[in-house]
Amino acid sequence: MAKQSDSSRKFISAISLTGRGEGAVRALSGFRKQHHTLPDAVNAVTTAFLGKLCAQELAAEGEQFFQRAKTALGYKRAELSLEVASPGAVLATKDFTLELAYELEKDDPARYRVLRTLHSLRSGELVELPEFEELFAAMFSGIVFSLAKGVRVEAVIDAVEAQAGQGGLTVSYPSDCRHCVLAVDGVAAEVICDGATLELRFPRNGSPRELIEAFGRVRSAFALTKDPVLAGLL
Repeated sequence: MAKQSDSSRKFISAISLTGRGEGAVRALSGFRKQHHTLPDAVNAVTTAFLGKLCAQELAAEGEQFFQRAKTALGYKRAELSLEVASPGAVLATKDFTLELAYELEKDDPARYRVLRTLHSLRSGELVELPEFEELFAAMFSGIVFSLAKGVRVEAVIDAVEAQAGQGGLTVSYPSDCRHCVLAVDGVAAEVICDGATLELRFPRNGSPRELIEAFGRVRSAFALTKDPVLAGLL
């Protein structure tokens, strides 16, 4: 494989891949119907309660990824570690970091969601490995890139509208312009810009390689535009 450029390395290391799961609090292994009541709000007390309820599931998933990563990528003891502090866990390796976090749903505290975030990737060569692809197959549905300098959402909207669809970019947004949603020809995902981050949300889960390739196509679409606001986003 060709040697990566410095800009490519920075791009890969700056992204985070996200995946989500959800379920009913009463279905967690720590929940006891005769002793517990379901949360009706999200606060420090109910978050601590969730941490006790999900401890078994969290520890099991963390250990599973620890063992699978060690086997698939041939890591030695000093090259990876697992820290579990329910409702969160962190698997840190020499090549990447995977974080797991349980949270109560704000709109329905009787349900929870589990967030899986892969970040601090060492290089693009890593995601090309079949072993890495299999390890995280169909796990992620979003990819987030922090904008180093930030950008005004209104400026992004104006720049896309000024192009009138040229370059394969279109945009939609709410009246308060708190964010905008970009569509890129050939990319089956919403591209959401809130001024601080650019996030791709896909309709189905994919592997790290699939998501990063799609994000690369978004970068290319921005790079091809002559507008300095869009060209400077990524």
